[in-house]
Amino acid sequence: MMDNSEVTMMASIDAQQRIAVLIPCLDEAATIAAVVADFRKYVPQARIYVYDNNSTDGTGEIAAAAGAVVRLERLRGKGHVMRRMFADIDADIYIMVDGDDTYDAASAPALIQELCSGPFDLVNGARVDTSVEAYRPGHRFGNAVLSGAVRYVFGTASKDMLSGYKALSRRFVKSFPALSTGFEIETELLVHALELGISISEISTPYKERPMGSESKLRTFRDGWRILRLIALLCKEERPLAFFALISFVLSILSVGLSIPLFYEFLETGLVPRFPTAILSVGLMLAAIIALFSGLILDTVTRGRREFKRLHFLAYDAVGVQVGRAALVGTPARRL
Repeated sequence: MMDNSEVTMMASIDAQQRIAVLIPCLDEAATIAAVVADFRKYVPQARIYVYDNNSTDGTGEIAAAAGAVVRLERLRGKGHVMRRMFADIDADIYIMVDGDDTYDAASAPALIQELCSGPFDLVNGARVDTSVEAYRPGHRFGNAVLSGAVRYVFGTASKDMLSGYKALSRRFVKSFPALSTGFEIETELLVHALELGISISEISTPYKERPMGSESKLRTFRDGWRILRLIALLCKEERPLAFFALISFVLSILSVGLSIPLFYEFLETGLVPRFPTAILSVGLMLAAIIALFSGLILDTVTRGRREFKRLHFLAYDAVGVQVGRAALVGTPARRL
């Protein structure tokens, strides 16, 4: 049974807003029925979608029996599944959650309420572990390192960048390019929001250990490396001037370091006996100049691309605006 605060919170969410719960799944037969049942209980007006990523244990059939809308995505990887979900499903509010029964469904109304109160376009559910087994030390350390790297480069204050529990607005979902293929999709979501200046909030949510018979698909080193590589790629794509200026600086230092002994030797003898070293020094300096100008050019291109994405984002109404407009004129809300 829901307590009074949860009932009040659900009552405050506009009934005209379409809510979709998105659950990507791979071999989660042990947990998916409980996840679907919990979200049907705490967000009864939502439509629950389970996208089966080629499971071999009957996850899709169990989810359908529990009352979810089940679809198949054959390309393996959470990024592929989320890209398909974002393209296929039309709603006003999206709840993104994993199917492993570690996230707290009772927190969904609070995520939705926070999304609407700003209104915000992304509300992150920062995990607060309820037991020692819930959050493995390797995952905790990797999350802290990667969150720190994104905070340093892009300026986020997120405490839990890699959380799989989020509430998203329609205009965020429909403007998100979703280029990642695996678990690094959470990083791409956050960086996309930061680069467009999208309104972000974060609330704490309980996080529990996986039930018996359920196994994590996340691999600490493999997926950590993929996320780190994505951060470097996003730095190149979204901060090209800083990225190529750093390369230019390193090449310039190498060039100057190689040329100093040659310069002194030339002053003393009037000769340049180490000609290959001189050629290498000049080549490094030319490469440094090319890198710097590449950064300047790409920075202009990135600004134009960011403006285009921002305009596409603004083509959709904020959470609750369509419903409010429809109430003023007495007509159904127009869907874009």
